[in-house]
Amino acid sequence: MEINQGLSDKAKNDLILVEEAKKGNEKAFAGLMNKYRDSIYYMLLKMVNNPSDAEDLTIEAFGKAFRNIDSYTPRFAFSTWLFMIATNNCIDFIRKKQSSPVPFNHLLDGIDNLTINIQSDLPDPEETLINDQKIAILRKIVNQLKSPYREIIEMRYYKEYSYEEISAKMNIPIGTVKAQLYRAKSLLYNIFIKTGNR
Repeated sequence: MEINQGLSDKAKNDLILVEEAKKGNEKAFAGLMNKYRDSIYYMLLKMVNNPSDAEDLTIEAFGKAFRNIDSYTPRFAFSTWLFMIATNNCIDFIRKKQSSPVPFNHLLDGIDNLTINIQSDLPDPEETLINDQKIAILRKIVNQLKSPYREIIEMRYYKEYSYEEISAKMNIPIGTVKAQLYRAKSLLYNIFIKTGNR
């Protein structure tokens, strides 16, 4: 591996973690996440001005970085690469939000004598049955996960615990919670593909 000699000591230390992460070392993933989570989060918060969106976008940015970590090359600092991924992902998010449908009342401006067919937001019986079947399949797949991944998915998505609550329950740092949650989602996705439920 060709290392840019102009990199700072901090960037060179990151490279050690990156190399470990490429081998699947979860502590290295958690280490990188702990190191940059706050700075990524606050950068994204400035861009979207919504704490919940910023939190989701932070997790997505790390997810994309870890999925594509083999494509990272040490010609520049890992932090630069990570911030670029986070920024690009956030710009895509903002664009999608801006291209969302025009609010309903704007569509009605200037239109007279219009009969509107209002539909219920509640699912019909067939949709309810399909959703119940999907939930049953998802629960079966989640049950195939080993500890601690099964528990972390159940706490986050079934019981809707916050990262802080999961951290306290499992007695692990928040960075580890987020890294394990990312890993659990990857494992779930792989099970979905293998079982043809994608």
